[in-house]
Amino acid sequence: MPINQEAVELALRSVIDPVFGRSMIELGSLTEITLQGDTVTMTAKLSAVSDGMQKQVASAVESALAPLGAHKVDLRWKLEVPMRRTNADDPVPSARNIILVMSGKGGVGKSTCAANLALALHRGGARVGLLDADIYGPSVPTMLGVSGHPRASGERSIEPLERFGMKLMSIGFLIESAKEAIIWRGPMVQGALNQFLADVAWGPLDFLVLDMPPGTGDVALSLAQRLKVTGAVIVTTPQELALQDVYKSVSMCKKLNVPMLGVIENMSFFVDPAGNKHEIFGTGGGQKIADFAEAPLLGQIPLDTAVRQWGDDGTPIVHALPEHPTSRAFTQIAEALSVRIAREAFERAGGEKVPDTQAPRRLKIMR
Repeated sequence: MPINQEAVELALRSVIDPVFGRSMIELGSLTEITLQGDTVTMTAKLSAVSDGMQKQVASAVESALAPLGAHKVDLRWKLEVPMRRTNADDPVPSARNIILVMSGKGGVGKSTCAANLALALHRGGARVGLLDADIYGPSVPTMLGVSGHPRASGERSIEPLERFGMKLMSIGFLIESAKEAIIWRGPMVQGALNQFLADVAWGPLDFLVLDMPPGTGDVALSLAQRLKVTGAVIVTTPQELALQDVYKSVSMCKKLNVPMLGVIENMSFFVDPAGNKHEIFGTGGGQKIADFAEAPLLGQIPLDTAVRQWGDDGTPIVHALPEHPTSRAFTQIAEALSVRIAREAFERAGGEKVPDTQAPRRLKIMR
């Protein structure tokens, strides 16, 4: 007996959205369902970056339709991340989410985490921009292997540079030498950052990642007050000395009502050639910060010479060696962060419908 449209849609009600835990049919995230012979075609919308969730949905769809005699399932994908809350004067209204990568401590690998996190989100199909907000110590030009100067494309528009499909902006692109010092007072720094936000032609972005300077000074305060950010990701290392400064960043976010999205523990451990694990900087620091922030520990990044090598060479490890264990750790962090953002937006919307999204487009996974 040939299968029919009604039976297909009824069977698909059992397919659960892995982000929201509800039927994808009820949520409206399984759409454009068509039937031609024994082939079923449909579009699945996910609100979070996750290769694993794609596979989970694909398996559930095939299992639901197999008893009906569907011999072929053509499943198309769309990534539709939710939109943050914005003000009327938001300087980057085209950025659906703005993520501050922060730490009260210098030297914890914050820029490394920001660059690799941004690349992991991009590799999952998201449109991503990376803004180097550390005016005095820009790292993006070196880490992403980018040189040259942005060009103007209108009276108040600066074209960002691009690398690996991401849009980039840094004060390092505007100075003549990487060894040149930026000797500016606070107002000049804030003016430059305002331009990097409002006058750069970022275009539509799913995520704009800001690599913040260390500490709780003017830059962090100004950006947190001016922008309606999605939230902050805090980077720390395990040792107590680092924690004492990182606590201060978390405290600042709480006072400024910046949502805490999660914590990354960097340089968590070292695995020697024999496979033995060494916790060089101690253990448990990331979880302490997560507990204080009342946010999840998104993941732990090992101390690995490959991370340093590829970062120095201008190709972060997530792009250079995507299957490397450290790259997979960054990918898992990106997925956990994306899921948290989507679920919080779902709860704000009342838990009944998929959060507000952008115009549909095909999800592109580059593995």
